[in-house]
Amino acid sequence: GLSHRLAILVGCGNSICGNSAIAAVAPVIGAESKDVAASIAFTAVLGVVVVLTLPLLITIGGVTEVQYGVVAGLTVYAVPQVLAATMPVGMVSAQLGTLVKLVRVLMLGPVVVLLSLVAARQEGAAAGRARPPLHRMVPWFVLGFLALAGLRSAGLVPEAVLGPAAVATNFLTVLAMAALGLGVDVRSVARAGGRVTAAAVVSLLFLLGMSLLLVRLLCIA
Repeated sequence: GLSHRLAILVGCGNSICGNSAIAAVAPVIGAESKDVAASIAFTAVLGVVVVLTLPLLITIGGVTEVQYGVVAGLTVYAVPQVLAATMPVGMVSAQLGTLVKLVRVLMLGPVVVLLSLVAARQEGAAAGRARPPLHRMVPWFVLGFLALAGLRSAGLVPEAVLGPAAVATNFLTVLAMAALGLGVDVRSVARAGGRVTAAAVVSLLFLLGMSLLLVRLLCIA
């Protein structure tokens, strides 16, 4: 089986938003770099496989364009992957898939905060403290994310800033992934490969099955 932290990484990656969720959750739970690299690597590969195979639901699964959009939004890992999987099917499917996927992405903040609270309490209990310090209960980047999301939603961020901010975001993300890779022992990742792949595939199939069941139960046409 998987270690406790690796299981959390795979679960969050599958259920929320793929590699972004893994990268956000990893520092909160104190995951090792080899676990982060393994979960990101195999989640990325599975994400491509899902994008390429999910459209088969239209031809062999008997689902409608609307149903397909909902299922894609509930199962595909990242927003760009949702667009890649749904755009060939139709605009309605792409719009619904993106909307459903964004709702999943919104769960990242609450999940990270919850995990940070649990981790802080466990750390405090292990150290003999009745209550962990405030700065350990909620990671600084979560507060920053919520603050910036609030400013953006309130329209307080100038449009001229968004373009450079997007470029900076992409650069910093690539830099963080490179730093992560430089600290990884490839042999450790290879040893975990089979277990991570099996866990990711099983959870993905479960997610797909539950999504199809939900579409049927809600009578989404």
